[in-house]
Amino acid sequence: MPPSFFSTASQTTTDGHTDLLNFGHRKPEPKQTQLFSEAKQSNSTKQSKSMSLFRNLIQLSTSKSKPLLQNPNFLFTSLSHFTTDTPTRYAGLEPTKGDEKPRVVVLGSGWAGCRLMKGIDTDLYDVVCVSPRNHMVFTPLLASTCVGTLEFRSVAEPIGRIQPAISKAPGSYFFLANCTSLDTEKQMVHCETVTDGLDTVDPWRFKISYDKLVIALGAEASTFGIRGVKEHAIFLREVRHAQEIRRKLLLNLMLSDMPGISEEEKSRLLHCVVVGGGPTGVEFSGELSDFILKDVRQTYAHVKDYIHVTLIEANEILSSFDDSLRRYATKQLTKSGVHLVRGIVKDVKPQKLILTDGTEVPYGLLVWSTGVGPSSFVKSLELSKSPGGRIGIDEWLRVPSVPDVFAIGDCSGFLESTGKPVLPALAQVAERQGKYLANLLNKIGKDGGGRRTSGEEVELGDPFVYRHLGSMATIGRYKALVDLRQSKEAKGLALKGFASWFIWRSAYLTRVISWRNRFYVAINWATTFVFGRDISRI
Repeated sequence: MPPSFFSTASQTTTDGHTDLLNFGHRKPEPKQTQLFSEAKQSNSTKQSKSMSLFRNLIQLSTSKSKPLLQNPNFLFTSLSHFTTDTPTRYAGLEPTKGDEKPRVVVLGSGWAGCRLMKGIDTDLYDVVCVSPRNHMVFTPLLASTCVGTLEFRSVAEPIGRIQPAISKAPGSYFFLANCTSLDTEKQMVHCETVTDGLDTVDPWRFKISYDKLVIALGAEASTFGIRGVKEHAIFLREVRHAQEIRRKLLLNLMLSDMPGISEEEKSRLLHCVVVGGGPTGVEFSGELSDFILKDVRQTYAHVKDYIHVTLIEANEILSSFDDSLRRYATKQLTKSGVHLVRGIVKDVKPQKLILTDGTEVPYGLLVWSTGVGPSSFVKSLELSKSPGGRIGIDEWLRVPSVPDVFAIGDCSGFLESTGKPVLPALAQVAERQGKYLANLLNKIGKDGGGRRTSGEEVELGDPFVYRHLGSMATIGRYKALVDLRQSKEAKGLALKGFASWFIWRSAYLTRVISWRNRFYVAINWATTFVFGRDISRI
C-alpha cells in the first residue's frame, strides 16, 4: 500500500517523569528531587509508578512553580505512561496527489456498478469499490438456485474478476463496507466495515476522498409498510436469500415426513406462498412447480400430495407483458399446480398471512417479490430527488446539485426538469447506464477532466438514451415467454412455448459475465437434465 493510504491522528508520548522534571524550566527543589529519584527506582510495577506520580502531583500543586495548565500535554503524557491500550488510529484514502491517477469511487456492486467498473479505463483512473458484498449476482438466474437447478456460485461473479485492477493495481481497492454518509463539499465518503453481526469484530470506520463518485446502490424490496413482512418473509434479491429459501424449503419437506405431524400442520409446512406476480415471482413459482413435479414426488413420496404453491397478486401477473402472453402464463402455471389468487396482503404473521378481504392463508415458506423502492440510505441523502424518491439525475447521469457525482441503476431516476420518465428498475437499464457512464468517464479523463472539479468545461457529448430490448420470463416445464415490444403500447414480436424457453436459456447463457460462469451454468443445466436436481440440505 502507498504511504498515503493511512492518515494517523495519534502521536507518540514521552516519559511522564521527564515532563515533571522539566516542568516550569527551573531546577527542582531538594525534596522534589528526592521524590523523583524514588519514582525512577520503583519502575517494577504500575502500582509503584502510580503512587510516585500521585506524590509528585501533590508536591507540585503546593510548590511555587508555574501552574500545571501551562503545559496542556502534561495530563495526557503522564497518564499515557501507565496505559497499555493501543492509541486510537484513523485510516482512509487521502485526496489524490498530482503524480497519482484520479480516483473513481463506486458505491455498490450490482449490475450498474459492475458494468461501469468493467468498462472504465484503469490507465486513466484508480478504481475503489465500496460494497457489502464482493461479487455481482446474475439475478435472472437466481430463482433457479433455490431449487437446485443451478449452484449458487454459478450466479455470483467476484468483483476482482470483473475488474482485475482492483486486485492488482496499487491505487485500486475493494472495501467490504457500507457507505454511511457523504460529504460532497470535501468530496469524501464515510464508510463502515461489514462484520455480519459478529460480536468479536468491531466495525472499522474510515473515509475515502474521491475525484469522481458513482452512486450505484440499487434498491430494496418494497413492503408497502405491511406489518410482519420483514420479520417473516424472504426476499429473492441476493444469493443468501436463495440459500435461505432452499434450506427452509428442504427443512419443511423433512419435518413434514416426521411421525406424529398432524394433517393440518403438514399442509401448512408444505404450503409455499409467493407474493408478487412480476417476472421474479412468476419465475420462482415456475421453478418451484417443476421441482415439485419432477423431484419432490419421487424423493418425498409420503408427502407429495400435500405440497402446493400459491401465487398472490393484487392485479394481473406479468402486467408489463403482452395480453396473449399473460393468458398463456396463467394457463400454464395453473396446469403446473400453481394456485393463482388475486388479493392484497394486509398483515403477515409467523405462520399465516391475512388478505384485505379477511382471508387467512397459512404458509410454511413465504417469498416476497412485489417490486423495489429506494433504500433508507438513499432517502436520507441530501441530494435532489426524482419522482418516487430516487436520486435525481440529468441526461448525462450526473447529480446536478453537486459536482463530480453520478448516479446509475435502480437508485437513480431522471429529474422532472429533464422531461424524461423514470426508467423501470430492470437489469438491462442498469447495465446500459453503467456502460454509458464508463465511456463518458473515459472521455472526461482523456480530455483532462478526471480530477475533482476539473471536468466542468469538458464537452460531454451525446446524453444517455434508453431503448427497451424486450422482456423474458420462464414459467417452468420447458416453457417461457419472450416479449420483444419496446413498450406496452407498441407492437412487436411475442413468443411463447418451448422455442421461447430455448431463446431464454440461450440469451441468459450468453449474458453471464465470465466464461467461467457460463461453463458452470451449462454444466449445471446438463446435470439437472440427466440426473435431476440435488435435494441435499447443506
